[in-house]
Amino acid sequence: MSHARNDGPEGAAKSEIPEAPGTEVPGALDPAAPGTAPGAEPGPRPPAAKPASRPGKGKVKSTRISGTWIAVIVAIILLVFLLVFILQNLDTATVHFLGVSGSMPLAVAMLFAAIAGAALVALIGGARILQLRKQARRRR
Repeated sequence: MSHARNDGPEGAAKSEIPEAPGTEVPGALDPAAPGTAPGAEPGPRPPAAKPASRPGKGKVKSTRISGTWIAVIVAIILLVFLLVFILQNLDTATVHFLGVSGSMPLAVAMLFAAIAGAALVALIGGARILQLRKQARRRR
């Protein structure tokens, strides 16, 4: 079945007579507007007007202290998780390092290994930073 007369899926025929100016129906779809076909997504909306801002009101700027507080909170959360990990892994493990052996809780041995790895990364990173600063001074 074809829709030769632009019948919609509902079967209602559209009027062939143009409407007189000023006789628009409130809430009716504008056929010339993009995205107004039945079932189509609405088009982009124009940006809303910003309310007039008053001095002292509005977005609060972040500061170094606020960043520090966020870092402290994250560090406390990580330390709590670390403490829970250590308390749940208290099984004794024998550790051998450079000819020395000893026994300690498994979680503590893993913690020492993680600290040693972080220290190694910090040393290498610090050396690279010093190298870059030296190059920057030479270029000035």
